[in-house]
Amino acid sequence: MTESLTRAETRDRAVDALTAAELAGIVDLVVWVDDVDGERVAHAANRQGTVRLRPGGAHEVLDGTDPIASEDPMAFLPYQREVEGEGPRVSTDNAYPYAAERILSLFDDASRSPDLAVVHTPRHYFPDEGGHHGEHGSLDVIQSRAPLVLAGAGVARSGYLDDHAHLVDVGPTLAALAGVPRDDLRDAAGAPLDGRVLDAYLDPSVAPKAVVGVLWDGAHCGDLLHLAEAGELPAVAWLVERGVALRGGAVAQFPSVTLTNHTSILTGIGPGRHGVLGNVFYDRETGERVVPNDETTWHRSAEWLRPTVRTVFEMVADHVDFQGFPRTACIDEAIDRGSDYSTMSVIRGSGSGTGAGGLGDRLPPADQSPFVRDRAYLDDGYFRWGVSVDDLGLAQVRELFADASRMPRLTWWANVVTDAGHHGGGPRSEMARDSLRQSDARLGVFLDHLAGLGVLEDVAFLLTADHGFEAADTSVTGSWRPALESLGVPFRDEGPGFVYFL
Repeated sequence: MTESLTRAETRDRAVDALTAAELAGIVDLVVWVDDVDGERVAHAANRQGTVRLRPGGAHEVLDGTDPIASEDPMAFLPYQREVEGEGPRVSTDNAYPYAAERILSLFDDASRSPDLAVVHTPRHYFPDEGGHHGEHGSLDVIQSRAPLVLAGAGVARSGYLDDHAHLVDVGPTLAALAGVPRDDLRDAAGAPLDGRVLDAYLDPSVAPKAVVGVLWDGAHCGDLLHLAEAGELPAVAWLVERGVALRGGAVAQFPSVTLTNHTSILTGIGPGRHGVLGNVFYDRETGERVVPNDETTWHRSAEWLRPTVRTVFEMVADHVDFQGFPRTACIDEAIDRGSDYSTMSVIRGSGSGTGAGGLGDRLPPADQSPFVRDRAYLDDGYFRWGVSVDDLGLAQVRELFADASRMPRLTWWANVVTDAGHHGGGPRSEMARDSLRQSDARLGVFLDHLAGLGVLEDVAFLLTADHGFEAADTSVTGSWRPALESLGVPFRDEGPGFVYFL
């Protein structure tokens, strides 16, 4: 950084460059945090104006028009409104739930938080920098809306509700269902979690014998519920009939990307506290570029958790006696610390230098999977790999539940093909819907397995995802990198979108 400019001055110049009219098609917002009268305050800007944001929805417009006109977490509902509203839209036609809270969390890590974050427009297509036909990562409501379904033992039967929750609520709710006392839902330093137990949807008169959390990575909330109501996802429909589905889903942390939200789900806290700020970020203290969302590094994810982090597996282990079988199990999930059984521990134990790539000889062949509807999608490498991983995941959970008397108290089962289908085709595409249907079929096999053991009514279920999805427009291309380079100062742009001035 040049000696004549402070970091704040450099940031302000970058904001001016990034909010220029010629970048409006690809830059939805630029966000950052600054100290105002001794208080950390969130800010957002684009070519329309600049706003100062405080928790609770307080907006102070500093210039032009408020670029975050709505924070409504129930925007674009019912689902038909989302379908009809799909297309190019400026930020004032969008919604950004809990904007201040989520921005402040992202910027709460002294060494890992960027100086500013650039938010892609919903239509930005950037394949040269890792983009796809379907995208997520934004602060906006659709990319931040993950499905949330609760069902089974310990859950009240309410059906579809016009309500919403937060992904940081998932971990505390799973822990509470598994028997962790409310006063122990804290981090390792004793501080309360960011999330809360979703008591409004629970039935305290029933204690489940086992709790199963299911994550369909990237599953689109609106389309998932639409297909379930249409009879195309019978396993999901079975869950809703025996529990509750929130139309507004669960609001992801920002950025609405995989590892940030997997970690938030399984710790009950936001990224500024748990330390996994994105799928890729920079740590100024160590000088390290951290890429946790990669098959070579997933098994190392615990290394990047901050010291005060406590996973849901560790919470449950503190309150469940070990009886010679896993108290907790973590299937195909990177954030596995504290679990008695986990796929990642198998990878770590193998000594493989390629991480999850070392599972290759254990993965069932995708072209022999009974769950794929259209085998043309297997030409997509990520989709093909996801099919194999999810088939192996089903085999693992069935093995873990081989004996009704030895069920894990808490099982977390992550599935990946839904992310591949939505990236490859975009939401509502046939590729995305194939991924949802096959994931539903796997879930159905597991439910039938539990029924065969005679324990189906004794189990609590929670189905969610880590983020939502929107479709990119292949005609909306470009990069903001030249605007940053024009500042003449050294920087890193990780993601892209996390901008660090060096």
